[in-house]
Amino acid sequence: MLVGCGSNKKEYDATGTFEATEVTVAAEQSGALMMFDVNEGDELALGKEVGLIDTTQIWLKIQQAGATKAVYQSQKPDMEAQIAATRQQLAKAKQDQQRYEELVADGAAPSKMLDDATNQVQVLQKQLEAQISSLSTSTNALNKQMAATDVQTSQLQDLLQKCHIVTPIKGIVLEKYVERGEFVSVGKPLFKMADTEQMFIRAYVTSAQLKDIKVGQQAKVFADYGDGQRKEYDGTVVWISSKSEFTPKTILTDDERADLVYALRVAIKRSTSGRSQGENDGYVKIGMYGEVKFQ
Repeated sequence: MLVGCGSNKKEYDATGTFEATEVTVAAEQSGALMMFDVNEGDELALGKEVGLIDTTQIWLKIQQAGATKAVYQSQKPDMEAQIAATRQQLAKAKQDQQRYEELVADGAAPSKMLDDATNQVQVLQKQLEAQISSLSTSTNALNKQMAATDVQTSQLQDLLQKCHIVTPIKGIVLEKYVERGEFVSVGKPLFKMADTEQMFIRAYVTSAQLKDIKVGQQAKVFADYGDGQRKEYDGTVVWISSKSEFTPKTILTDDERADLVYALRVAIKRSTSGRSQGENDGYVKIGMYGEVKFQ
């Protein structure tokens, strides 16, 4: 009778599996993999360089672009030096014009001499303006060619940087797809890693349960190791699906008759430490079965 009167209430409201943010790192350049220091299970820091694709051809193109820019620089005209003679001639012509103006005013010289001097000043002035315009056009063209070379160099340096394989997140290497010495092409997967410090459990609830659950709600999460062994964590609901789906075959819901369920994610944290939300203490693994009890 005591057994018959016992409570049939479950210790959990939903079940699911643990997951983490996974990133597949792919090659951004083509070439031989000169260095590749990655092994499955390695714990890698954010931004760590773990590989290098052959950079020889890109480096040579950068050197070529630098030499081309130097050629353009050497072709730029020295404007002041090239117009110095014309400026001097113009200054001398203006002096002659002023002297003839005084002589004509005193009646010591015919007006034709003044007209010739004035005409000479005008001719030299136009020659100077034409020289300046031509030299400016040439200089501007060379400056634009040098700027284009700078852009080309920046593009090559970006390609050079992409030859260096760095980790986009902090985490554990899950799978390794290539080995050192292999030829890789753009987009070829190199390895997969996951941020196992920020763990979530993806669980499923029925529509009847959904009305009592919201984002930000606290929950208890249990990692199930089998044979009744479980580890408890504090958790927070961080996402609820906006559409229903058919119950996955591996999932049990509070109402096992339900065909349609809603997925949600609960971030875990250790209740026995000051770690931030989502930090894993190392016991929870990707794909491990777990249970959720909503508070």
